[in-house]
Amino acid sequence: MQDILKSMKNIAVVGFSPNDTKASNQVGCYLIDMGFNVFPIYPKSGEIKGRKIYQSIDEISEKIDTIVMFRKAEFATELAKKAINLGVKNLWLQLGIVNDEAKQIAQDAGLNFIQDACIMIEHKRFKNDKSK
Repeated sequence: MQDILKSMKNIAVVGFSPNDTKASNQVGCYLIDMGFNVFPIYPKSGEIKGRKIYQSIDEISEKIDTIVMFRKAEFATELAKKAINLGVKNLWLQLGIVNDEAKQIAQDAGLNFIQDACIMIEHKRFKNDKSK
């Protein structure tokens, strides 16, 4: 987990809601506030915190190193395959999202894979551990 947190720079947040009461918005905005280059992925167009919303990860022209997913677990299998095709290093399924098929696909291809964990909580913990 620490390897992922140390290596993250360009992060696609799949399911990044513009609704600031949603966990995906709170986590995505936290990542932006921490200085990461965050690409919101959401079905509706617009902006979140000054960042263009992309409707698909395929629309992003920059190299993504990490995908954080806030969608239903069944979408993770296809996302794992897409991550491999895009050369993404890290795939993170947020708290409450578990897909063992996606895990197997990602790990077989050499991706770092986390599921059922909140990237914001883990980043805060990692940041606090580093400062000790």
